[in-house]
Amino acid sequence: MRLAAVSFVAAIARAQSTYDLSNVRWTLTNGVNVTVPGHLPSQAHLDLYAAGVIGDPLYGFNDVNQQWVQRSNWTWTSGPINGLDRNDRSQTFLVFEGLDTFVEIKLCNETIANVANQFRQFTFDVTEALRQCPNHPTLSLNFGSASKIVLDISKTGPDYINFVNSIKGNEFDGKIYMRKEQNDFGWDWSPSIAPAGPWRPAYFVQKKNNDPVHIHNTLIDIYRQGQRNNLSPDQHKPWVFNASLDYLGTLPRDAKMKLRLQDTHRRVVKEVVLGGITRNNMTITGSTIIHEPVELWWPNGYGAQNLYDATLTLESADWHKAATVTKRVGFRTIVMNLNPITHEQLAAGVANGSNWHFEVNGHEIYVKGSNFVPPDVFWPRVNTTKIRELFELVVDAKQNMLRIWASGTYLSDEIYDIADEMGIMLWSEFQFSDAEYPVVSEFIENYEAEAYYNVRRLNHHASLALWAGGNELEAVIIAFFLGPGEVLDGYEEVFTKLLIKCVYANTRSISYIPSSTYNGYTALDFDSVQPQTPRYTNRARPDDIYANSDTYNYDAAQAFNFNQMPVARFATEFGFISMPSVDSWREAVPKDELSLDSPGVVHHNRHTPFLASGDAEQLSRQGIADMTNAVKLWYPAPAFRDPVANFSAWNWATQVFQADKYANEIAYYRRGSALRERQLGALYWQLNDLWVAPTWSAIEANGRPKVMYHATKDVFNPVIVWPFYNQDTDVLDVWAISDKWQAVSAELTMSWLDWEGHKLKGPTPSKLSGAAGLGKHTFRIGAINATKVASYANLKAGFDQKNPEQNALLRLSITTNQGDKHTSWFHPAPLASAPLRDPRLRVQAITFGLHDTVSFLVTAVDAVAAWVWLDHPSSVRGYFDQNGFWLSKGESKVVTFKVWNDFTRRGSWTRDVTARSMWNLKANV
Repeated sequence: MRLAAVSFVAAIARAQSTYDLSNVRWTLTNGVNVTVPGHLPSQAHLDLYAAGVIGDPLYGFNDVNQQWVQRSNWTWTSGPINGLDRNDRSQTFLVFEGLDTFVEIKLCNETIANVANQFRQFTFDVTEALRQCPNHPTLSLNFGSASKIVLDISKTGPDYINFVNSIKGNEFDGKIYMRKEQNDFGWDWSPSIAPAGPWRPAYFVQKKNNDPVHIHNTLIDIYRQGQRNNLSPDQHKPWVFNASLDYLGTLPRDAKMKLRLQDTHRRVVKEVVLGGITRNNMTITGSTIIHEPVELWWPNGYGAQNLYDATLTLESADWHKAATVTKRVGFRTIVMNLNPITHEQLAAGVANGSNWHFEVNGHEIYVKGSNFVPPDVFWPRVNTTKIRELFELVVDAKQNMLRIWASGTYLSDEIYDIADEMGIMLWSEFQFSDAEYPVVSEFIENYEAEAYYNVRRLNHHASLALWAGGNELEAVIIAFFLGPGEVLDGYEEVFTKLLIKCVYANTRSISYIPSSTYNGYTALDFDSVQPQTPRYTNRARPDDIYANSDTYNYDAAQAFNFNQMPVARFATEFGFISMPSVDSWREAVPKDELSLDSPGVVHHNRHTPFLASGDAEQLSRQGIADMTNAVKLWYPAPAFRDPVANFSAWNWATQVFQADKYANEIAYYRRGSALRERQLGALYWQLNDLWVAPTWSAIEANGRPKVMYHATKDVFNPVIVWPFYNQDTDVLDVWAISDKWQAVSAELTMSWLDWEGHKLKGPTPSKLSGAAGLGKHTFRIGAINATKVASYANLKAGFDQKNPEQNALLRLSITTNQGDKHTSWFHPAPLASAPLRDPRLRVQAITFGLHDTVSFLVTAVDAVAAWVWLDHPSSVRGYFDQNGFWLSKGESKVVTFKVWNDFTRRGSWTRDVTARSMWNLKANV
């Protein structure tokens, strides 16, 4: 993250002389025909783009046309590095925070090391090498082509690994042989670009004999006394504060480690010399008990994000000053509960099996969130502004967790800092995904070093919620390799023995699971080399429930069939693709390619139907057909005369289908909190994009929210009312759902309308819960629970020729005694066959508020408006607080736009805000 580089180096330059290598003049060359100015941090594509050698790597077909870049070796060479002390009294270390990936490091033309891990920090004592430099020191970093190197490695790799991973010598085969971002070789939402370069900061550290050691990594573990991983602790116990510092240099025998803990008002909570000091392998560790009162950290929606500054100091009489490091910490417990279902739970109607949910500070919590993928192909240009904007949208959408998907990278401390501030729990994963990985010794050593470094680096963050071994790994094992053999043995060695050791050895506060899809364990033994004994398919009865779900269904005809949705304790992934907006496409393809079947649009689509056949273009067109067929089935199919308007309408229609599907699926999962599965979490795939393409994202690559973003925000309200129609039995059930920790009293209003907005004599409910009167029904919803409020048996029998189901709408509105409000709509017939009316939408800017906000009044003047969508021009960046909603005839809604960037600088963009609804698809203007 380039903008974080300066602050990062400033933060570590507390006691020694630190030389930031981003301030050095660099040259980048492939040694053949290209030499350009280089930068650090950077990657080859970025420096070539900045020099004008290549165009935007993400535009059009450039990801393919520029493959020569990733096929080349690239060397960054510094100019003379002036200012380093080269006398005998100084000790010099060279520190790299991130090198991507296969690189030879040379100082003064002498090789210091060859390394091959994007995810590790590397430190080298270069004291002697620096002294032997004949002139001013120079540094060179020679990066090899990852796609070529892994194929060379695969030639000597285990045969069974090559076979099960289908490594056949193609260019982007063999990613399992690199410790590099796996999606750099392509995924079903990302291009195959494989960047290379010094992607994170680098610096020299120099210290004299009386200087303190250099602290290069810090572990802080805050947990309840007696707490162990994966188990719920006693919330009445005091806090243990354990600190462990990794250092460079020599630590004197008299060194002491002190803690100074301060709140955000700089009040000192505790100041103490840590006890229980141990030293081992350039690490010093100590701890203390926190009896003093502290305020707890809570996730978004459940309380304040109370944080403290923990300053750790190493002091010695041999040093002229202390070595210090400050980390921001929070006091909280976050536990993944995988314990067996208790007798009390069984008595309450929960199915036998095991739990699969998170607990925060002793409370069960319903997890609401999404899956985070890299926000750019090139991490050096991801700045804190981009992350804050993304996380602002997450918080505004009432999400409390992001799953940091494996096959990206371990996020920087700066990103975790922002999550700490905003109350976003981060389910974190080791970088392994959907594959079987080599277990020869050099790989095992690399995995272990990578895991130890990142577990220790990130553990102090209050937002860190979980470590998972990787993405969907156990699901692959169960599906294909569950029998005895090398594949199962290798999986267990890495994910049930090695990585769990890296977590359990460093922290007691964080839970671990070996795979994002997990059936839990049959035993937990902290003294075993395999602490968790995997359950796999071992279950007492066939209808017991042990696992989470990771399920996709691309049969659009079943999109709203709740009987086809998975029954599990937690939903880790689910979704459907949609097109980005025409505004985003304008940034990615030429104007004459703004159509569904244009070469550029087809090329950018990487989703293909499962088991489909054909060449890349044919497969892409079949993937696009998944979206367009869904639109034709459920909504009016656009047929505008203007080709760009038609393209825009199709893009939006695919987004509406996606939004509709996600909202119903999330409501289904939330209803499960009251059913036998006791379902307690929904993380949809996926939050964000890294380029312009048809994907599962809620937010486009430029930060523009899709319809699904707003639909999921709506269904993530703490209390909702939702219609569940069973197409097999013709029964409509209305449920009220709450994820609050306290029971609420609620009141529901139900009314049938036609599309013109007139009241309609619709079906009468066959069952009602609670008290009824004057069209309102009162009832109670338990804590993190749901109540079936009404039921309509034989629904379609309640319609006739005078009141056909195509012209019927059910409006549901709920309020609670705690001020919650929510409205949802049900239409018994697809909108494709509905007699839609022109609502004559009216949009008016009414107020220009503080903090860069503008409010609009939106009114449906003449009829019911479905899926009302406000579009803003590209002359402004930001987001509406509501969008994709329904309006009754005559109903108005105030919608506020948060401005991030106003490129007009005068607010004139407000005149170009437009509104559409489902009627506009049918109008075909």
